[in-house]
Amino acid sequence: MGRGDLSDAEWELIGPLLPSERGRWARPAGDNRRFLDGMLHVLRLGCPWRDMHERYGKWNSVYVRFRRWAGQGVWDAMLQTLVDLGLTDDWQHMIDSTTVRGHVSAAGGKGGLVRRLLVDHAAALRARSTPAVTIKGCLSGSS
Repeated sequence: MGRGDLSDAEWELIGPLLPSERGRWARPAGDNRRFLDGMLHVLRLGCPWRDMHERYGKWNSVYVRFRRWAGQGVWDAMLQTLVDLGLTDDWQHMIDSTTVRGHVSAAGGKGGLVRRLLVDHAAALRARSTPAVTIKGCLSGSS
């Protein structure tokens, strides 16, 4: 277990909220806990996916699962469940626009364009998620 990885108590609470993964083409699915620790590692450090520590597995496998869960609304449903249980504050206040940075060449009139594109992309991803669905609905596959 690396520094910042989920404790056993945290995993007991969060683990059941994640969908089970099936292996594809005779490949094992891998451990959700290890993948989640890898995702949190990248998000905590802000490093590129390719720079993720090897102990979490192949970076591309972790990234693909992260994107699949985002598309399925797993993150929104999990966070809403944690809010409903009173284990965290309202998670909708976790996004801070100051983390969006533009490249030096985006200075001047183009800075707003880069920011708009990033915000629009984030809004499109959020629109595809299903925050109103309960975690049981997400896990059972009903929408």
